[in-house]
Amino acid sequence: MLAHALGIQTTLVLPGPHLTFDDGPHPHATPKVLELLRERDAKAMFFLVGEQVRRTGALRDEIEAAGHAIALHGDTHRPLWRLSPRALKADLDRGEEAVRPTVEFHRAPYGAYSLPALYEVIGRGFNPLLWSRWGRDWRAQATPQQIAREVTTDLSERDVLLLHDADDYADPGSWRATVAALPAVLDVMAAVSGR
Repeated sequence: MLAHALGIQTTLVLPGPHLTFDDGPHPHATPKVLELLRERDAKAMFFLVGEQVRRTGALRDEIEAAGHAIALHGDTHRPLWRLSPRALKADLDRGEEAVRPTVEFHRAPYGAYSLPALYEVIGRGFNPLLWSRWGRDWRAQATPQQIAREVTTDLSERDVLLLHDADDYADPGSWRATVAALPAVLDVMAAVSGR
C-alpha cells in the first residue's frame, strides 16, 4: 500500500481498536458522541479542524476534559495537494494554534498527502495517521447498520477506525447516522479488546 511505502500509519501497535473522529467539532453531533463515549467509558481520538474549533467555542476543551486525544486535521478542510507551500504552512500554523493538539498525530483532509505536505507535517513533529477501517458515514444514504458493519468487519486490536462527528464537509445531517451507529461500533470494539 502506498501509505505504508510513504511511512504513513494506518494501524497502531498499542492495544485497541482505536476509534477516531474527523472534521469536528460540531455543535450538535460532538456532544452526542461525547455522551455515548462517556456512557461506555470509551476513549477516542478527535482530528479537529481549526475553523470548526473557532466556530464551536468550548467544545474542543470539553473533548480534552473528557480524556480524549485531540489531533490535527488542519485549519480548513482543503485538499493538501491543492495548497501552495505558503498556503500549506499557513493552514498548519492556524490549525495548530486553534486545535492545540494533545497528541502528535495529523490526518490529511480526504486522507491524501502530497509529498511536500507530508514532509511539512513530519518536519513539524507530527505523525501522519490514516485508518484501516471506515464507515463511509459522510453519505446521506448511509444507514447506522451499514456504518457499523463497514467499520467493524474483521476488526482487530491494531485497527484505526474512521468516523465523522460533523457534516460540514459531508452530506448534511450525515452525522445522525454515525451517532446512531456508535453503540453497535462500541460493542464490537469492546468484544475485540476483551473489555
